[in-house]
Amino acid sequence: MTIPLRTLLCLLALGLGASLAQAQQDPAPVKKAIDSWLKIQTKGLPGQVSYEIGGLDPGNQLAPCNSFDVSRPQGAQGWGRINVLVRCLNEAGWRVYVPVHIRVKADYLISARPIAQGQVVVEDDLATQLGDLSELPSNILTEFAGAVGKAAATSIPAGRPLRSDMLKAMMVVRQGQTVRVISRGPGFAVTNEGRALNNAVEGQVAQVRLGNGQVISGIAKAGGTVEVGY
Repeated sequence: MTIPLRTLLCLLALGLGASLAQAQQDPAPVKKAIDSWLKIQTKGLPGQVSYEIGGLDPGNQLAPCNSFDVSRPQGAQGWGRINVLVRCLNEAGWRVYVPVHIRVKADYLISARPIAQGQVVVEDDLATQLGDLSELPSNILTEFAGAVGKAAATSIPAGRPLRSDMLKAMMVVRQGQTVRVISRGPGFAVTNEGRALNNAVEGQVAQVRLGNGQVISGIAKAGGTVEVGY
């Protein structure tokens, strides 16, 4: 039996179309892999977390894959709009970025009253406000500990959301200051005095010249104290 050329071409086109359809990556397992990854990645975030996962184009030309690795690009923040990298772990070996929007509804810090430039922040200067952190700057403060005891880098009006760059750590050791040096080790603690050779905020390294001329390094603490561990 002779098959007309037009019929033959139609059959070939249908077969090719079916072959291409089979060669495309199903978006569903990719989305499932991203969802499983996000559940782990967002577990430690504050407040109420929700997210939206963008899908692969159903007409994609990616070879089928059943094993995936999902990762966050280096430097990407923990919430907001990001693109996650999905890698196929079988022989297809493709890589594709998929858009994700992570929303975090949580309390963040605002100024409860005006704070003057240089003023040291106390707890009564602060209040909290509920909002979507993904719509706020990435350096928004969510913990009182991140603000209390620091000085305002500029004047802050009441009701202003607080960012880390709006505050600066207070100097606890100043160059030329007489400081108390506490040397600690297993089962002992020795206190001495010396003169600070540099300025340091709490947690920074401070160098101290002791009375005998020896120069030591330790961690600056509040109250003009430098701790040295052994």
